[in-house]
Amino acid sequence: MPKIERHVKKIAWIGSFSLAVIIILFGCFTFWGSPAFDEFVLFAVMVAVLPPTVLNYVDYRWRKAVDEHLPDLFRSIVQAQETGMTLPQALEEASRRDYGPLTAELKKMTAQISWGLPFEEALLSLERRVNTVLMQRTVPMVIEASRSGGHVERVFDPMGKFIQTTLLLDKERRNQTRPYIAIIYVAFFVFLFTIILLFKSFFAGIENLPILRSAVIAPEEMQRMFFHMTTIQAFFGGLVAGKMGEGTINAGLKHSLILMLCGYIALKLFL
Repeated sequence: MPKIERHVKKIAWIGSFSLAVIIILFGCFTFWGSPAFDEFVLFAVMVAVLPPTVLNYVDYRWRKAVDEHLPDLFRSIVQAQETGMTLPQALEEASRRDYGPLTAELKKMTAQISWGLPFEEALLSLERRVNTVLMQRTVPMVIEASRSGGHVERVFDPMGKFIQTTLLLDKERRNQTRPYIAIIYVAFFVFLFTIILLFKSFFAGIENLPILRSAVIAPEEMQRMFFHMTTIQAFFGGLVAGKMGEGTINAGLKHSLILMLCGYIALKLFL
């Protein structure tokens, strides 16, 4: 998967948000006060969230692939230095191998060094381009190791093991939080089943009872209220799932989209 630059994400947010505002304004002038306006608002929210969500997911997969190849890179550096190569030569040799999306960034770095850019500045440029947490932690250590001289390979071997351990811990954390994400999905579908059953068994019968109908909320208004409650729970429940599963609110947007779409389809089919 390709890397998504930050300015591309900003453009996607601005474009999708602007399109969502246009949809809401069109709904205001056309369907204001009717249940169709609620659907326009839901559609606008999904339009505003979908492009940034896709780009964030693609960028997340790219960064994850980079981090997963870092231990292999450090092992290659250690092997190259054991043959007598310097650190820049070891990185140049490593750039000729396949490390997934990290390979292209290594080739850029070696090209910058060949053009005369100092080794440390090329490493810092690599850190800024990749911009993952593990890369931000390892690049300063690589720079300090290159400054110290001596047996630099002794630094890279434990560094690779540290990164491997960090990746395993992160994978274990994601595995442990998956049941909690499943609980959010199950709770949402239980909520959907409850309101559909409640509406079908109780509120729909009020329509044929004029005396009770005038004393309580009309079924149409109750249906709109259920629609609002479902949309709100789906959106914020998805954000919570993303924060628990991947540690960021942006990661929850995909869960919000899935839950909002499922809720809309369920209410359309059964209400």
